[in-house]
Formats: sequence, structure tokens, C-alpha cells
Amino acid sequence: MATPADAELVLKLYDLRREAKMRDARNWFANFNPTSYEEFVKTIFAWGSQENAYFRQVTGYWDMAASLVLHGTIDKKLFLDTQGELWFVYTKLKPYLAQMRQQLNSPEAFKHLEEVATGSPEGQERIRLMEERMKMFAQMRAQGQQAQAAKKTA
Repeated sequence: MATPADAELVLKLYDLRREAKMRDARNWFANFNPTSYEEFVKTIFAWGSQENAYFRQVTGYWDMAASLVLHGTIDKKLFLDTQGELWFVYTKLKPYLAQMRQQLNSPEAFKHLEEVATGSPEGQERIRLMEERMKMFAQMRAQGQQAQAAKKTA
């Protein structure tokens, strides 16, 4: 059962996501749509770039937040009910995690995030739904790009 202290932690996590740099990082991440591992690592290995900093800020935040759940610092059910962005972030990482972990020799990379995201039937269903949504968004982006290209050639 969640406590008032759990509620305070949820609200603190929300406040941290509203910080100006974190908002910038989250906006960037929302528009980060790699279509291959090569495209993915081109960004995440661009040490010193703004994109790399944004990537590390968003993914580090969610891995840290997930570790709070795994250590019992915050009520798991309350966290899962209030932190939907975690599945968005995990779903973007999912296709590239195994190869990235191998290339970096870092089998623990994003393990907390992955464990919380995939650790329940509800979480697995949320990932499935998020994957469907992301496919739909990719189609919408492609259609928008085609419409832009058609306008330019008309």
C-alpha cells in the first residue's frame, strides 16, 4: 500500500522532469527515432554532443527512477500507475539494448529500467501497446515527409 512518502517521491520525480534542461532533453528524446543500430549509436556515442548529453540525461533519469522501485524506496504499483513515460523510453531502447550492451561491454546498462518495464504482465502489455503506437507514429512521420516532398515538387 502506497504511503504519503511514496506520493511525495512521485511528485518529486514529476518536478524533476519539469526542470528546464530535462524538458529539453525529453523533447529531444521524443523526436529521436533511429531506424537502425548504426543510427542509434551514431548519436549515443557522439561524446560531448548535446544529443549525447540529452540521451544520457533521459535514460539515466529513468534508470535511476526504476532503481528506486527495485530497492523498495517507492511503492511499485503507485510508480507504475503514474510513470507512463518509462515505457516510452524503454520501448525506444529495446531494439538496440543487447547490441549496445555487448559493444560497450556493459551488461548492466539500463538493467533497472528494463527490469521495471518488463517485470510484470501489465508492463509487458504496456510495451506491446507502446510498440504499436510507435509504429503508428512512424507511419504518420513518413506520410508527413511525403506530403512535404510533394509540396516542394508541385
